[in-house]
Amino acid sequence: MQLTKDQLLSANEPGLRRHESDYNHLSDKLSEAGVAVEPVVDALSKFQVAIPSWALGAGGTRFGRFSFHGEPGTLEQKLDDVGILHALTQTAGAVSLHIPWDTPTDYAAVREHAAELGLAFDAINSNTFQDQPGAVHSYRHGSLSATDEGARQQAIEHNLRVVEIGEKLGSKSLTVWLADGTNFPGQRNFQRNLVQTEDSLRQIYAGLPADWKLFIEYKPYEPNFYSTVIQDWGTSFLLANACGDRAFTLVDLGHHLPNTNIEQIVSTLMLKGKLGGFHFNDSKYGDDDLTVGSVKPYALFLIFNELVYGMRNNPQNPDLAWMIDASHNVKDPLEDLLQSLEAIQLAYARALLVDQDELATAQGDHDVVRCQEILQNAFRTDVRPLVERARLSRGGALHPLGAYRQLDVRRELVRERGKHTVATGL
Repeated sequence: MQLTKDQLLSANEPGLRRHESDYNHLSDKLSEAGVAVEPVVDALSKFQVAIPSWALGAGGTRFGRFSFHGEPGTLEQKLDDVGILHALTQTAGAVSLHIPWDTPTDYAAVREHAAELGLAFDAINSNTFQDQPGAVHSYRHGSLSATDEGARQQAIEHNLRVVEIGEKLGSKSLTVWLADGTNFPGQRNFQRNLVQTEDSLRQIYAGLPADWKLFIEYKPYEPNFYSTVIQDWGTSFLLANACGDRAFTLVDLGHHLPNTNIEQIVSTLMLKGKLGGFHFNDSKYGDDDLTVGSVKPYALFLIFNELVYGMRNNPQNPDLAWMIDASHNVKDPLEDLLQSLEAIQLAYARALLVDQDELATAQGDHDVVRCQEILQNAFRTDVRPLVERARLSRGGALHPLGAYRQLDVRRELVRERGKHTVATGL
């Protein structure tokens, strides 16, 4: 299924007059406050977030998975779903594949289909946290950190194979998330774990094409609950430095212990030129993979404030790779992703309104109250008209979720695919 321009124009028509009034009102208000509105809208219109191929079907928990009707049963159908998201939002112009869940069988056809939908291939993701059919060695006791050299070499070769797949699709980066760790004290030697992981990552890095980046993800717990080998941003940073200039830390918003100051982590990594990318989600307790902005919207805004500052003031840091990484156990996956994309755009828009010069002056004067007011005034601004204008400027939907329901997209997907298709992934 693909959405047409006529369908979107029809869905937009009833809300255009209201949008024009809201946008003009907000534009006048911001202009009076010294904010140049057009650059904000332009930045929002250019902002693209990759959709992970594993997030287009229903998610689940370790206790069960409740399938959603009309799930994409093939990679081509997953691209169609991302195409729907991009047509509606104009900010989902890339897809991030997970291998081996979504290994193409016809690379030329997949690339052609993605191009027809206006999609590029972002970071490609390896999987050494599951044993695959036919594998000679098991990852039960680790992959890149395994004491068994055969398992370790198998994991290295898998990552290099993923890079080859990514090259055929036009990707330029590899994301490594390592589930290796322990459940009990004394189970493994921490130092040997780290040394073996560093050696494995160095071998993978050495096999990257010259124009590729390596993103090293971290996570404090799960699936192991006593230790994980790459447990925090510092360990990821250490390993990235050990690999080389094209290796970076990847921050997943759910991969932190409760109340961790993620915005400070972001700031530090950008200062050091080592923030490579972002996985967006939200959480209440841990790595809950909830809809972005559903629990901690102010925290998301504070993170974006540091990102905006870093993008303007840290040329030593590369352009960032943005991606959603969420699970949808009780929601229509596409509706959940639409809500996430909206939340990301809103947080970015609010951060763009922060007067960084005024904030720096207040910080220099130690005017803590003023600092808080500057941030919260931006956060409290209803920036939806700016995000709407950015979408409209590219031919997207004024209200993506409303258009999705109005056009009865899920019903059409069920009609095309049936009720019982199951997507690979979470």
